[in-house]
Amino acid sequence: MSFKKKLIFVPFLGRIILFLFRTKIAIKILFQKFIEIFKWLIFSKELTNYTYNLHPLNKAHLICFISLITGKKFSEIEGYIKEIEKDEELKKHIKHYTKKNKSKIAADLEPKYGRRIGWYAFVRALKPKIVVETGVDKGLGACILLAALKKNVEEGHQGYYYGTEIDLKKGYLLNGAYSEYGEILYGDSIKSLLKLDKKIDIFINDSDHSSEYEKKEYEIIKNKLNKDSIILGDNCLCTNELLKFSLKQKRKFLLFQERSKDHWYPGAAIGASFNRLK
Repeated sequence: MSFKKKLIFVPFLGRIILFLFRTKIAIKILFQKFIEIFKWLIFSKELTNYTYNLHPLNKAHLICFISLITGKKFSEIEGYIKEIEKDEELKKHIKHYTKKNKSKIAADLEPKYGRRIGWYAFVRALKPKIVVETGVDKGLGACILLAALKKNVEEGHQGYYYGTEIDLKKGYLLNGAYSEYGEILYGDSIKSLLKLDKKIDIFINDSDHSSEYEKKEYEIIKNKLNKDSIILGDNCLCTNELLKFSLKQKRKFLLFQERSKDHWYPGAAIGASFNRLK
């Protein structure tokens, strides 16, 4: 045992030394966060719905998560992830329509997808006919889902996207060529879901993040789901509504938690409710 470690066991003095050692560890972590916050303040303009890339190890975990749920090979899911990351057409589209919109004052031009690459992989792997996302915001997630549907259509698998959004000023990224594969239903999400007369293959909850509202969405769509439909919840670190819904409906539930790369925000999550497990 080193001399420094031996000092820890000296009465009173040891407690002070231990306190200083522990403080050093904590300050090192806080300093790293401070650097990330400083870079974010200087180089980013975002106020909410922060965008960032995933840590490489976290990305591998996401691929495993999707592979398990869809029954597809790791290599196939990995291929879809690489596909969306290399999609230059989508990147140019996002930059173009961000520059054109007044909201550019609080939006970054460089697309960073985070967990949304997982949404893309789910759509590419499962080839859904109908995808529904509640809560579109500027439309980054919508465009990623539409890019996946566009690829599916090119391969002979028809699919369509419906987004719900209460704010008429939102959803500006869903434009141009991507609008051929989906649309936004403006108004209250609950009312829009009630009117939607379609069977839903993939449902993504990302609207009002209150437990009560989230629960209402699941109750409305439960009879609009197919046997193999998947629900992806964006609120599962804040509520357990999707877990409770899954248990009640005898569905399986898994959670993937993000780990952001070079960003002060630790990340959100994807909760998945599903019946299949091949």
